[in-house]
Amino acid sequence: MADAARQQSGRRASKPSPERTIARSARLDSVIHERTRLAIVSALAANERLSFVELKALLDATDGNVSAHARRLEDAGYVQTHKRFEGRVPRTEYELTAEGREALERYLAHMEALIEVARGG
Repeated sequence: MADAARQQSGRRASKPSPERTIARSARLDSVIHERTRLAIVSALAANERLSFVELKALLDATDGNVSAHARRLEDAGYVQTHKRFEGRVPRTEYELTAEGREALERYLAHMEALIEVARGG
């Protein structure tokens, strides 16, 4: 409604300045912003669940790297871990939580805004 009123009055809705948008970039979600964690969250957004072995292969990462980053995401409430046994072999699977999906959406929207400003849009 406010945008329609501005258009009728001949004024344009103001866009945030590049400086203001860049200042906002300091508020990027540091949990997701790290490359490996972003890859984990993105992979889980595209799949209902992934096993530890599948994530490790997708990321081309070490056991310790996947484990540490998945634990950080779990501590933030973004990923849920499911542990079970198949016979005598342990199987760990990861699933993105609703909170994790919302955090990813916020992160992507923020990055899109930064890209738009950088392109002069």
